[in-house]
Amino acid sequence: MASPESHAPNILPGKAAESPLLQFVTTEDRDTRMPPKGDRLSAAEVDTLKRWIAEGAVWPESASRKKTDPLDWWSLKPLSRPALPSGDAAHPIDRFILAKLKEKNLQPSGIADARTILRRLNFDLIGLPPTADELAAFEQEAAQDLPAAVGRAADRLLASPRYGERWGRHWLDVVHYGDTHGYDKDKLRPNAWPYRDYVIRAFNEDKPYARFVEEQLAGDTLYPQTADGQVAQGFISAGPWDYIGHAELPETKLDGKIARALDRDDMVSNTTGAFLATTAQCARCHNHKFDPIKQEDYYRLQAVFAALDRADKTFDVDADAARRRAPLVAERTRLDGEIKALNDKMASTDSRRVTLIGKLIDELKQGTAAVERPEYGYHSAIAKEQSATKWVQVDLGVARELAEVILTGCHDTFNNIGAGFGFPLRYKVELSDDAKFGQGVNVIADFTGSDVPNPGVKPQRFPVAKLKGRYLRVTATKLAPRRNDYIYALAELQAIDPKGRNVALGATVTSLDSIEAGPRWGRLNLTDGYFYGPKSERDDARIALLERERAEIRKGARKTDPAADQKLAELTADRSKVAKELATLPAPQVAYVGTIHKGTGAFAGTGANGGKPRPIFVLK
Repeated sequence: MASPESHAPNILPGKAAESPLLQFVTTEDRDTRMPPKGDRLSAAEVDTLKRWIAEGAVWPESASRKKTDPLDWWSLKPLSRPALPSGDAAHPIDRFILAKLKEKNLQPSGIADARTILRRLNFDLIGLPPTADELAAFEQEAAQDLPAAVGRAADRLLASPRYGERWGRHWLDVVHYGDTHGYDKDKLRPNAWPYRDYVIRAFNEDKPYARFVEEQLAGDTLYPQTADGQVAQGFISAGPWDYIGHAELPETKLDGKIARALDRDDMVSNTTGAFLATTAQCARCHNHKFDPIKQEDYYRLQAVFAALDRADKTFDVDADAARRRAPLVAERTRLDGEIKALNDKMASTDSRRVTLIGKLIDELKQGTAAVERPEYGYHSAIAKEQSATKWVQVDLGVARELAEVILTGCHDTFNNIGAGFGFPLRYKVELSDDAKFGQGVNVIADFTGSDVPNPGVKPQRFPVAKLKGRYLRVTATKLAPRRNDYIYALAELQAIDPKGRNVALGATVTSLDSIEAGPRWGRLNLTDGYFYGPKSERDDARIALLERERAEIRKGARKTDPAADQKLAELTADRSKVAKELATLPAPQVAYVGTIHKGTGAFAGTGANGGKPRPIFVLK
């Protein structure tokens, strides 16, 4: 009462009027008055309390000051087997029920009829009513031997796949499983379902509870060669995930740090709530007031999850494939490291273009390119008139022969805007050696005569017939409407030469005007190689083409080192052999789980640091 714990001191010796305790017992506020229930203190009792505080609040020597053991609570004590009450009931549970009914002078209900019994069994075990045929068959069996009929029906329902679906749902509710991230963007989790199916399967297979717990918390370590050991970690990723706080804000920013701290808090809360029935999150700010968890213990629990993120993870369903894949992946990683180190050493004169190609190759290999990224594209200044003319152009450095020009529309998830955001209704594509397009202008495509449908994010391809030029310009003559104004936006402009190379990648971009609001909008985004598109835009053929283009640029930009070139060729050949062996294995499965994430950009994860846990600090 007088200690600094629990928002105390509530007693200020010698200062009765200022003591919170006296205010609590005299207030008329129902939410704060003490005692909260029952009779209020009488005027005489309040006066005694007031005099005692005024006289110094001396605690009598005879009073007990024994502290309550925080572990002395029924839910925290070991299970014990109670004595079985006497009685004639066949089932032990019925004996307990009958004993309590007798204690209360109550009589048990009569035995239910066969139809009611089967309906109860069905709804309890699988959540679905029995069919008419099942009811008729059960009534016939029950007429001969009711206990045997009930046993057979229970066994049949327990063996049904619907049993796991019915009871697995309760566990999925406990761990707040969802197929979307939640929060404002609430994006889909297309690979969350393997954990859902794992839970259903665990109930149907009657998986031992200890194994069930182990797989969900540490299956990738305890049972790494099993599919369940990987999928079960969907428990850790089951909660909500702040897409903006993780995918768009780096960990170096305050909001990014807050998002990741709250993410770990959810992992801790989910674990202690599901397996311990304890609200550990209360100890985030102070020692728990009710459960035996100190603030220091809470942050130790956070440290357990400090290296993890909620992300997609690939794994093998077949244990033999997993054992064969592991050394091959390790060898591929080693070779990739050596190839990268050698390329870095040989590429001291690399241009921005080569750097962009390298980043794009890395993104494509990780399967994360051409999806939604913070770099949306180029965005013009806002216009009040739809007929305003706006242009954006790319400097290819020198006059180049082109075979094709490709334009791709933007994809913006804000307010469900979606694909094709800002794509002009009328426009034209031109090529010239004059930066001002005053002379020598070749028209590649002209849609200024009538409106064109919005293409969404489908690439718009325009063949170029033996034309050559340095500057490529796209002019919008009828802008895209918003609510009360008009804009012009493009995600990517590609200029493909006869060899299939995108010579616009990394090129300088100029425009009539631009909204420079990085990383989302900016001129440089128009030629950065990133745009929202279908999977076919990022296949192995594109990677091979980019690698050849990078090699050609490097070869022309440095003095050839025969020894280094030979070593690079050997490493590349070895990697091809490993890739062929990996291709013979069954395709791995993907699941959304708690894992060491190896990402890029804002959502980099801890994979780049070898899965080293993030530092955890106790809130003071």
